[in-house]
Amino acid sequence: MARVLIFRAPGTNCDQETAHAFQLAGAKAVEVVHLNRIVEKPEMLEQFEILCIPGGFSFGDDLGAGKIFAAKIQHSLYEPMKAFRDAGKLILGICNGFQVLLKSGLLGDPSTMTLTWNTTPRFTDRWVHLQTAPSKCVFLQGIESLYLPIAHAEGRFITQTPEGLSALQRNQQLPLCYAPADNPNGSDGNAAGICDESGRVFGLMPHPERYIDPLQHPHWPRLDSRPSEGAGLALFRNAVQYAVNGDK
Repeated sequence: MARVLIFRAPGTNCDQETAHAFQLAGAKAVEVVHLNRIVEKPEMLEQFEILCIPGGFSFGDDLGAGKIFAAKIQHSLYEPMKAFRDAGKLILGICNGFQVLLKSGLLGDPSTMTLTWNTTPRFTDRWVHLQTAPSKCVFLQGIESLYLPIAHAEGRFITQTPEGLSALQRNQQLPLCYAPADNPNGSDGNAAGICDESGRVFGLMPHPERYIDPLQHPHWPRLDSRPSEGAGLALFRNAVQYAVNGDK
């Protein structure tokens, strides 16, 4: 069974698109719930197998992208969400959701790595070529490359030391990278997304929910070979299938 919980907060603006993506991927039930409701009743998490924090500008990105949302998790939901993760369930953070997961500590130590301003520095909204690397990341199994849109100003992934980046690569926690010539924000190691050691918690800056229908491709009329679905849908289908079958 695949039941999906999608958080929303003031400023979230990709929750409905993300819900639609999970529905197309075969999720049995998808609920979009305000963060405050989960804070009031954290036991609601037990009803779901997949948790997603979608993109947007939560709390207006005041104090920095995802910081207020992350602080709320740290103070009110960290232990319930940690228990959710440790129960073998899936957590996905997209763009602002990636920023939230990283800064809350659910996706690594925020004192050793973070997401900060693009090297440009400005808001960047375009499509990018992505490559996957061998990893346990549940969401990327069977996917070798992707072409997805990005839309962020604070998407540059950095680690405090070169050794930190090497450790992520060595532990196969750097499963998604921008093509070397297509790094839009100056991320260390061309990182577009990282996962935890289990591969069940994954954060990425590109927006897979914005390319689930083939007509969303920016060059659709000129494609020589037109796909039957948007490439981003595979990521959501992987999550749903894992929730149903586990690691079988």
